[in-house]
Amino acid sequence: MNCSNCGHFNDGGKFCVKCGHKLQEEAAASQTAAASEYQPQPQPQTAYAPQQPNQRVRQAKKISKSFFSYFAEGIKNPTATAQAAGESQFVNALITVILYALSIPIMLYVGWKLLLIQFVRSMFKLPVISAEMDPSDIEEFNMGINFIKATDINSIIHFNFTDFVFKQGILIFIGLAVIIGATYIAAKFGKVDVSFKEFFSRFGTFMIIPTALLLIGLVLAFLHVEYFSYFMNFGLLSIFLVVPFTIASFKQNGTNGLDRIYSTLIVYVVITIVLTFIANGLGEEAKTIITRMGNSSELNDLF
Repeated sequence: MNCSNCGHFNDGGKFCVKCGHKLQEEAAASQTAAASEYQPQPQPQTAYAPQQPNQRVRQAKKISKSFFSYFAEGIKNPTATAQAAGESQFVNALITVILYALSIPIMLYVGWKLLLIQFVRSMFKLPVISAEMDPSDIEEFNMGINFIKATDINSIIHFNFTDFVFKQGILIFIGLAVIIGATYIAAKFGKVDVSFKEFFSRFGTFMIIPTALLLIGLVLAFLHVEYFSYFMNFGLLSIFLVVPFTIASFKQNGTNGLDRIYSTLIVYVVITIVLTFIANGLGEEAKTIITRMGNSSELNDLF
């Protein structure tokens, strides 16, 4: 260090070798000055706000909770719940209609093998065919049916779930929209003063029971219970009851409007046309399945 008295550089020691000045005091002074020059910089503090739950998730939970309460009440008291339904129940009614539209194709996708087995069994029960069958033929037939139940034919014939369910689901939803629109127009001709949202809400609420029947059938189809088709048919035919119930639930403003019986009959014609289009679409899908089964080498090898 350098001596502060004479400026001579010293390698160490307590005193300067040239003038004898004490060096230890200089070292302490320099260390104190260096320490005073260094001041630690304060670190910025980051404020961590508690993470808020996603707004969409909260909204979805709120809607689902409201829908389950609405659906359960509609099953317990269908008429009272439907008559009390207003525009505030539009979203719940829309969900019900969507469930109705999707339940049918999902049920058919899961249970089409059971429907095919039911059809073949009914054919073999015909007197003309059953009279020609030996007991061994019946035993082989039952073994074949059990084999079909245990085989994942959908993957073998490349029967795509998404294509079938969404295609037919959209078709059925459009058909329901046409039926609801026709019913609304018929009600307006009957001098019923109501907004479309309120009318849709009441129509959708009356559809809770048919939708519940379809959902029961869907569960049975997943469990491979052949009786699922009865619930599917009841759910489909129940739409014929929803129309008059919805029209009758509104009061007419005057007596010179279209009679409710004629309004209902007109909508029945529309329903018949819509169901015909839906049946044709499902029939084309059935033809595609049968064609794929016939052309599948993997399926032919299994049998």
